[in-house]
Amino acid sequence: MSSNKNALIRYKTLDKCLKNKYKKYTLDDLIDECSEALFEFEGKESFVSRRTVQLDLQNMRSEKFGYEAPIEVYQRKYYRYSDPDYSIHHISVNESDLKAMNNAVQILKQFKDFSMFKEMNGVIQKLEDSIHATHQKSIIHLDKNEKLKGLEHIDILYEAILNKKVLCIVYKSFKARESDAYIVHPQLLKEYNNRWFLICWHKNKLFNFALDRMEEISVKEDIQYIDKDFDSDRYFGEVIGVTVSETQRPQNVVFKINSKHAPYVKTKPFHHSQEIIGEDESGTTFKICVQLNFELERMILGLGEFITVLKPDKLRKRIQKSLKEACRNYAQEDVDR
Repeated sequence: MSSNKNALIRYKTLDKCLKNKYKKYTLDDLIDECSEALFEFEGKESFVSRRTVQLDLQNMRSEKFGYEAPIEVYQRKYYRYSDPDYSIHHISVNESDLKAMNNAVQILKQFKDFSMFKEMNGVIQKLEDSIHATHQKSIIHLDKNEKLKGLEHIDILYEAILNKKVLCIVYKSFKARESDAYIVHPQLLKEYNNRWFLICWHKNKLFNFALDRMEEISVKEDIQYIDKDFDSDRYFGEVIGVTVSETQRPQNVVFKINSKHAPYVKTKPFHHSQEIIGEDESGTTFKICVQLNFELERMILGLGEFITVLKPDKLRKRIQKSLKEACRNYAQEDVDR
């Protein structure tokens, strides 16, 4: 059990004892009650130290968790609340707290129609009722598209990752003529550029599968799940997007943004490795260290004439080729018209 869960059980137990008007509790009694509560929850012997309970009482007295519990020691031996009506479950919130909670509810409401958050609808409604939330118009808007193909798969994929289940996915990539079935060990759901992907272990490699290309999903109970202890920050740390190569090493990509658009790239970096290596009146030169992948090229092409790739030469030539083909498309369009 996590230490946070342990602490919550101890605080709840101490609160029950301290508000009991008909029994006197010494420190040893409180230790025994906390140990018993953890035993009942975990089903195994769990000893709580004197130091732990003393720190718990200190934390409950302080402002650390907002309790400020009126705990007193009377007859130099017994513990109780000096206010017999006090409980950590009856903490009042001020206007500032209510305003912050109301803002949080407004943000949560933006997810209520998203399939994986449907079970949150009742919770959000309870929060609104309990804090008397005002039904204000949204002042924060998150970019989302509930009509994206593949979102209906999120629930089963999420549950498979959570419960460590092996899946059989019938999948048809954009390049394939026929669908194929893949036995995968799901590790992570990732959203990029308003599109969802499943990162999974398949045939001793990590793959990403776009949810909008999945046709069928079923659980394989007879196959042992492989847990890769997946570190998403590390895995995606050297790329833009979701396409990761196990063989390609990251390279220094140097590019120049004209002076008009440079502030946008300064305030919204392409990658966490981004740094400025030069600046003059014509623009700013940046450097990032990433793998060369499809998403990087799409991002560069999306900036059109505002960006110039300087290095590496391989990427520069790819962008040149794409731009030339784009120009030919427009030239042909003019001829057809």
